[in-house]
Amino acid sequence: MFFVRTATESDMEKVRRLLHETWHATYDAFHGAAKVEEITRQWHSPAALKAQLERCDGEFLVADDGRRIGGMAFAAMAPKMAKTAILHQLYVHPSLQRQGIGRDLFAELETCFPDAEVMRLEVDEKNSGAIAFYTAHGFNEVDRIGGGGGEASEITVRVLEKTLK
Repeated sequence: MFFVRTATESDMEKVRRLLHETWHATYDAFHGAAKVEEITRQWHSPAALKAQLERCDGEFLVADDGRRIGGMAFAAMAPKMAKTAILHQLYVHPSLQRQGIGRDLFAELETCFPDAEVMRLEVDEKNSGAIAFYTAHGFNEVDRIGGGGGEASEITVRVLEKTLK
């Protein structure tokens, strides 16, 4: 059984491996292994994860069964959007998906931001599994970003929001 708890610095290597494996399992088919490797090396580096862990306006959670980290989530208050929490990451190891770990991580995150009225996230439009998960948990699409060409916008993301209060 996995328990959701606040992440610690000693979890970061396990979280990095979880993200690496999950990203390759999820996105290689859409964007290619080389692009996914490039993204994970940058976005999930030890320094990037440590910066998230140290954010005073954020919450970094892991799902832990005492032997391994099966999932992780990170959200923080939006600096330029009043009363909005941004869900930056919610990932469950591919071998553990559809067992309630994502639901438990998300349920805990919803309670971590008492001043937030909205939770917002961006998800790759090709990630139909994640879109279905978020829709089932009360999110609605409010925008689409990207897809206009060039490296920075080659991926189209759906912007989803959920009212918290």
